Parts: sequence; structure tokens; C-alpha cells
Amino acid sequence: MKTLEQIAKDYKSDSLDGRDLARLVQFIPFDMVEKFGITPKEEFNNAEKWNETVKPFNKENILAQLREDVAFGFEKALNKRSISASLMYDVVKMWNWILEDGLEDFDSFAQYGLPLFKATAVKYGFDNPIGDMRGDEHIFSYESEGFFEY
Repeated sequence: MKTLEQIAKDYKSDSLDGRDLARLVQFIPFDMVEKFGITPKEEFNNAEKWNETVKPFNKENILAQLREDVAFGFEKALNKRSISASLMYDVVKMWNWILEDGLEDFDSFAQYGLPLFKATAVKYGFDNPIGDMRGDEHIFSYESEGFFEY
């Protein structure tokens, strides 16, 4: 798993709204926020106040957040919410890159990112609402609306 120092040095957000960094910030201690280009709100602009909200940066906590993000990604993708699914795709890709467990180079936004959400769910034993399907099947496309059940 990458360290916060490695992430600060090497991670480049591609997210349209910074949602990936908004998820990551909950693990960044005050003494590192500048390395990530983060400017705390005035009420959190001191170490004591900021660090009260910071979660320990460890695999267990990252996986707990990833579980939530994959579930949300599935929800958005299965409801064909392209922008929301795209934002969650960026978040899940970031966590996979940080974890370095074999999915860091996985890149398939087919059908709103379902292949990535599925691969991540299977890898870590999360809920997988698409079962044995790959996630890139036409049944999940916008064009199939109303023609298939899954």
C-alpha cells in the first residue's frame, strides 16, 4: 500500500469535482495538507481541530471507505447516472492505485464503470449486485433501457 508521502508526490486527480480527494482528505493529517494542495476552512485551520476528524491511514480504514464507494458506484452505474458513476469511478480507481493489490491499472469505464466496480467488489469480497456478469454487457447500457431485466 502506498504511503501518504507517495500519494502526495505522485497522485494526480482527474476527477471533475475533486470527489476522490474529498474522500482521501479524511485520512490526511494537518501537517500534510499543504502537500496535497488542500486549504482547510478557517474553522479547521489549526492542527488540533483538523486532526480531531482525521482517521488513521491504514488498509482496514481504506477498505471500509472503498466498500462504501464501490456500493455507491454500483448504485449510480446501475441507475445509468453517467456523471455520478464517472466520479465514483475516479474514486475507486484512486483507492485501487493506493492499495496496490493488483487493480491499480484496471481501466474500463464500459457501462458506467461496472467492470471496475465488479472487479473491486470481487477482489475484496464486497457486495456484487451484478453477480456473474462482467459489467460490460449491453444489458447495462443506456440504449437497452426497458428491454432487459437483470
